Formats: sequence, structure tokens, C-alpha cells
Amino acid sequence: MRWTIPNILTTLRLLAAPGVAIMFLYFARPLADWLALLLFLGAALTDWFDGYLARLWKQETKLGAMLDPIADKAMVVVALMVIVGYSEDNWIAWLVLPATIILFREVFVSGLREYLGDTAGTLKVTKLAKWKTTVQMLAIAVLFGKGIFEHYLGMAVWGMDQDMVDQIMTGAVEDTQYLRLTFEGMVWSGRLGLWLLWLAAILTFLTGADYFRKALPHLKEPA
Repeated sequence: MRWTIPNILTTLRLLAAPGVAIMFLYFARPLADWLALLLFLGAALTDWFDGYLARLWKQETKLGAMLDPIADKAMVVVALMVIVGYSEDNWIAWLVLPATIILFREVFVSGLREYLGDTAGTLKVTKLAKWKTTVQMLAIAVLFGKGIFEHYLGMAVWGMDQDMVDQIMTGAVEDTQYLRLTFEGMVWSGRLGLWLLWLAAILTFLTGADYFRKALPHLKEPA
């Protein structure tokens, strides 16, 4: 195995996956959300840099080819688990279905690759699959942002009665703590994140179906 800089970056991304969940075990929110978001974004950037550097420096290796998709899947799976687990009850219903599609596809394709063994090269990563991963990571980052806005809003209204909050939101009382801006940030980051997650789920389903179609000739019983 060759421990090149691209391979080290990929390994760090793999190790960052459980780190996203650990942030919520040791830090209070919204600090945990901030740290998880920064860790996730840093890991997502290495996803681009490791491949770019490997091609630029001609350091593409079997180790990197094996670790790269595993690291991507680990980041997405752990982050989705955290987002669904820490979301409000009225949001979970909208998140569970696209998250389930994404998780099912990742397990299904991994199983296909394992079964095909030496012929797994049939399931090479396509451009659509790369777009799928990009949209997944963008959706997750935006949804982490929703959690940040949500907790800053909760901190700002702490101790206020509902009447006071309503007056601030309607403009009857001066908004010195930027409640309206924080509320709009929470609403729109939530909507955008959810739209992106559903788009990612659609792309995930399409790429999974494409991989299954390519694998079918290798799954047929001999005549």
C-alpha cells in the first residue's frame, strides 16, 4: 500500500465520518452543529482534492480507489443518521423517506460490488453518481445550517412569552435580536436542504438502478 498525500486525505475523510456524530456527544448545541458542519465541509473538500491531486501527481492507487467510495458513503450515512436523529418530530417524516432511499442504495450497491468481486469494475463510478454525491453533501451541509439557525432562534426567545415573540415577528416591537432574520434563515435553510435531499434521493435511485442494470448480465444463471 502506498501512503500518498491523496490517500492520507481520503483516510482523514473516513475518520471524520464518526467525528460528526461525536460532536453531538461532547458539545452542546448549537456549538455541536457548528463543529459538525465545519468537520463535514472540510471532509467534503478533501473529496475533491484527493482525486484532483492523485490525477495531477499521477498517484492513483488501488488503496485510494478502495477507500474513496467508502469514505464518501461513511460521511453521508453518519451525517444523515445525526440529522434525522436530532431533527424536530414534525421534520422527521419528511427526512426519513429520502434518507432511507439513499441509505438503501448505498448498501445495495456495496453488496453488488462485493458479490461481483473481480468483475466489480463493471460498476465504475459515473458522472451522474459524482453529481449524486455532490448534491448529497450539499443537502447535508444546508440541513446542518438549519439546526444552527433553529438553536440560535431558541436561545434568542428564551424567557419571552408567546405574545412578545408574536409582536417582534409582526414588527410591532423592535427586533433587536434579529429574530425575524434568524427565523427566515431557519425556514429557508430547512426548505432548501429538504429539496436538495429529495433531489439527491432521486439521483441516488437512478444511479442505483443503472448499476443494477449493468450488473444483471453477471447475475444470470448459466444456461
